Amino acid sequence: KTIEVTGGVAHEIPEDLRKALLASSSALERWEDLTPLSRNEWICWTITCKKPETRQNHIERTVSELLEGKRRPCCWAGCIHRS
Repeated sequence: KTIEVTGGVAHEIPEDLRKALLASSSALERWEDLTPLSRNEWICWTITCKKPETRQNHIERTVSELLEGKRRPCCWAGCIHRS
């Protein structure tokens, strides 16, 4: 059975972030509790990274910060793809 991981408003969930969320049932539960706009911001915060190591860091931080109770990426202006 494939577990569905919900994407955002403008963005589908990328496979690397999806795998990280699936590895932590608690993080996945918190992810699914987010609003679509909040999920969209986490996704955009991850996919707009230029360097692979920065993207990996953002994925790891997404999981750890969700577990800390954060609902949006800290200190980030928001999705540049929303109008």
